[in-house]
Amino acid sequence: MSRYVAAIDQGTTSSRCIIFDETGSIVVSDAKEHRQIFPRPGWVEHDAAEIWTNVQQVVLGALSKARLKASDIAAVGVTNQRETTVLWDRRTGAPIANAIVWQDTRTDRLVKDLGGDAGQDRFRDKTGLPLATYFSGPKIRWLLDNIPGARAAAEAGDILFGTMDSWIIWNATGRHVTDVTNASRTQLMSLATLDWDEALLDAIGVPRAMLPEIRSSSEVYAPSKGVLLTGVPIAGALGDQQAALFGQACFEPGEGKCTYGTGAFLLLNTGEAPVPSKQGLLTTVGYRIGDAPAVYALEGSIAVAGSLVQWVRDNLGLIAAAKDIEALAASVEDSGGCVFVPAFAGLFAPHWRSDARGVIAGLTGYVTKAHIARAALESTAWQVREVADAMAADSGVSLKTLKADGGMTANELLMQFQADVLDAPVVRPAVAETTCLGAAYAAGLAVGYWPDTDALKANWKAAKTWTPSMSEDARASGYRRWRKAVERTLYWVED
Repeated sequence: MSRYVAAIDQGTTSSRCIIFDETGSIVVSDAKEHRQIFPRPGWVEHDAAEIWTNVQQVVLGALSKARLKASDIAAVGVTNQRETTVLWDRRTGAPIANAIVWQDTRTDRLVKDLGGDAGQDRFRDKTGLPLATYFSGPKIRWLLDNIPGARAAAEAGDILFGTMDSWIIWNATGRHVTDVTNASRTQLMSLATLDWDEALLDAIGVPRAMLPEIRSSSEVYAPSKGVLLTGVPIAGALGDQQAALFGQACFEPGEGKCTYGTGAFLLLNTGEAPVPSKQGLLTTVGYRIGDAPAVYALEGSIAVAGSLVQWVRDNLGLIAAAKDIEALAASVEDSGGCVFVPAFAGLFAPHWRSDARGVIAGLTGYVTKAHIARAALESTAWQVREVADAMAADSGVSLKTLKADGGMTANELLMQFQADVLDAPVVRPAVAETTCLGAAYAAGLAVGYWPDTDALKANWKAAKTWTPSMSEDARASGYRRWRKAVERTLYWVED
């Protein structure tokens, strides 16, 4: 019997393979970063061929480290950066252009044109999403409009579209599929039918022939044909934030989590019915297990969190390594009145303002690089606070405890500040890599490695809890300063 389940996590900055045992514990992992390509201001691209090469290398690396064979793996799950858009030639398998990353804002004018008189909410009733540069549909349209011959080839089915889950599964198996969570982020799928919607396809200008088949999040798609895992079924796929919801065992309505990665993403399970948002949140598919009804979620998406730490390291040179920001920020008691709003690609939830750009406000001669580092960390916590407030207004339920996961949860200063500004405990699970764990769980359920979701709940354990210690006055005044700084980011981009 196969002893383990593997997960491939194709993220915004790196690709990883993690192998888990039946307790949900990590056996081995391997990771490799890929290039971030910035051709113009606001444009962000990835080389999909480089990413596929890296995926193969990290799978081989994980197997090699643990001295495992393909026969030791019961199934593989895939999780991925969600809205990033890649088009490739069906015959050659080669991408026809660099992938357009979810953070990219080049479709801003197109998005405004698509909104017309109806504006941002033109497709919200059907898709649960506002019109924004974030989502895949307008990115597909942009590529088809700007690459000679692409539209005709797409209409003939010779050019295929996929988010990164589809790209990986297609390369590994030859099957062109996606799951409902990733499909729900394209702005092309109806939340009611869980299928591509002809009216949406026509309005946005995307040929159906280029789209993958939509499947559930937990089922056997096909066996891998790759040399590394030949014959092992790829049996699960979830967008990264839904995978973290799954990995945190948030299987009941009202349970939620926040993942702190490149961005920060707060998701709340709302059960088998989609809940429309009036507060700037996204209504999305949380997951679907086999033939069971889909489970929906409310989501608050924050574009810049961990990537701000990278920016402080790479663009400002204030730290040598990402982990160094905690010690630098902890060397001062507060941000010295400095507030950092990292609207590098506009503001996401709950504002959805593509005209916004980042600001550092409240600068005085007193402010040092340590204060700027602290303000950078605090910006993530304040953005999560805004989303939590919006979620409470939509759902009618105030946040009692926040389940936190992702790389930034290793930053104790940030997690304590997050508990302080939320006025609620923040809990980190024993396995912080819940995105990979969720993909592994989905694949393992599909092949019977785990019997049911109760077994997954039993695996969840808390590792650390941070409790709030900030006074209400300090919390309120800090939030007022944050909101003032957010106002300063608006209307920056005029065209």
